[in-house]
Amino acid sequence: MGRKWNNIKDKKASKDANTSRIYAKFGVEIYVAAKQGVPDPEGNQALKFVLERAKTYNVPRHIIDRAIDKAKGNSDEAYSELRYEGFGPNGSMVIVDALTNNVNRTASDVRAAFGKNGGNMGVSGSVAYMFDQTAVIGVEGKSSDEVLELLMEADLDVRDIIEEEDQIIVYAEPDQFHAVQEAFKNAGITEFTVAELTMLAQNDLTLPEDAQAKFEKMIDVLEDLDDVQRVYHNVDLGE
Repeated sequence: MGRKWNNIKDKKASKDANTSRIYAKFGVEIYVAAKQGVPDPEGNQALKFVLERAKTYNVPRHIIDRAIDKAKGNSDEAYSELRYEGFGPNGSMVIVDALTNNVNRTASDVRAAFGKNGGNMGVSGSVAYMFDQTAVIGVEGKSSDEVLELLMEADLDVRDIIEEEDQIIVYAEPDQFHAVQEAFKNAGITEFTVAELTMLAQNDLTLPEDAQAKFEKMIDVLEDLDDVQRVYHNVDLGE
C-alpha cells in the first residue's frame, strides 16, 4: 500500500481548482446523496460520508449548501450511478465511476477517452476483481503507535497503518470507515487529511516512460469529463 494519498489529492485538487471542476463534481455528488435520503447528514450516512470527503478537499460551504438546498427543493433532476472498466497501455487497468443525467453521453465520452489515448473499454467485471474497496483515512499529529493504540482501544482491527511524510494513513474495511473516524474523534482528532472510500489495486504496475506518459494523459482526459466522479487504476505513477 502506501500510495501517497495526500500527494495525489493535492495534485488533483490543484489542477481542478483552476476551473472549479472539483467543486462542481462535489455539488452533484452531494445533491444525489441528499436526494436519495433525508437532506441531513445525521440521518443520511451517504450524505455524511460525502460531506466528510468534501471537507478534506476544502469545498466551499456555499457549494455544499446550494446542493443540499437543491435536494430539499422541487428539483426532479435524476442521476444514474455508473461504473466503467477498461484497459490502458501495457495492460494497465482502470475503473471509472460516474454520476450522469445522460447515460448515452457519458458512455460515449468515456469510450472516446479510452480509445483516443491507447486504451479500450472492457465489460463489467473485467478489471474490478483486481481491486479491493478500501476505507482510507489520514491524520496528522499522531505516531503510528499512537494510532494503533487508539484503534485497539476502539476494538478496531484494520488492514494497515502507514506513516507517510507528516501523516498517518489508515487502511480499513469499507464498513469500518465511520468507526475509525469516531475513534479518532473520541481521541480529539476532528480534522482528516484523507477521508475516502476507494478502490485499491491488489498489485501495482510500473509502466515504461513512453507508456506512462500516454497513460497519464488518458487518466487526465477521463478525470476532466464532467460526469466522471472518480478514476481508479493500478499504475504506480511515482508520486
